[in-house]
Amino acid sequence: MWSWIEGFQDSLGLIEEKLTDALEIKELADKAALSPFYYQRIFSALCGMTVGEYIRARRMTAAAQELAGSGAKVIDIALKYGYDSPDSFTRAFQRFHGITLSQTREPGATLRSLVPLHIRISLEGGSMLDYRIVEKAPFTIVGTKRRFNSETSYREIPKFWAEWAAQGEKWPVMGTFGACVDMDGKEFDYWIADLYRPWEEIPKGCEAYQVPGGLWAEFVCKGPLPESLQSVNTKIWTEWLPSLKGYELAGNYNLEVYSPPVDDPAEDVSYIWIPLRKA
Repeated sequence: MWSWIEGFQDSLGLIEEKLTDALEIKELADKAALSPFYYQRIFSALCGMTVGEYIRARRMTAAAQELAGSGAKVIDIALKYGYDSPDSFTRAFQRFHGITLSQTREPGATLRSLVPLHIRISLEGGSMLDYRIVEKAPFTIVGTKRRFNSETSYREIPKFWAEWAAQGEKWPVMGTFGACVDMDGKEFDYWIADLYRPWEEIPKGCEAYQVPGGLWAEFVCKGPLPESLQSVNTKIWTEWLPSLKGYELAGNYNLEVYSPPVDDPAEDVSYIWIPLRKA
């Protein structure tokens, strides 16, 4: 348990060491002994921002300190912190700090600062999290997919579901599953899908995907969506995973499972499935 937390903290240390260098998600994930797919999801849950947002904020913090405390040229600082041109650096700087570059060197200028994160998890009890570990045979889902970037997926996936809902009965699947399938550590395919029935033809515009068999942790989410799902998802990475014994994460995919709609959103029940293997 603690070695996992220490590995994650080591990845934060690596960001600081290479703040002015090119950083790959895989390099950070390897430091934490996680796949890039899970590293990015766990990072967002633990830190409240994506890996990319954190790195950009740390670079902007350091760049502003250098700019305010030295006579260095803007172009040199921009290139040092990974910006191709002074213009792109200037725009990013003003978005983050809310002031222009010239104002930075004025007496009393107010700058934003993000200090380096340190992960500390205290396992002293907490909220109840209902789950069970079960073994499943391989199964196939059928549906439609779209590729998302981990940096923007939280904003873009709800739009995908909104398009699905707007189609009503015209959409070829009911939306039993929301499946994340990693592609290269930076992007993943998100499926809106149903369980495949071999005796039925695959609907036009849809594809099939076989989900490997094995052990799964099934978590129950009760209450209105998407709040109940997001709440349980955060608890999985911040409370359940650090205390997990005898198992480890397996497979670069996970599933959301939705029940048929109910009249009262408070009675809604959905599930999150995470693949596991014995440690």
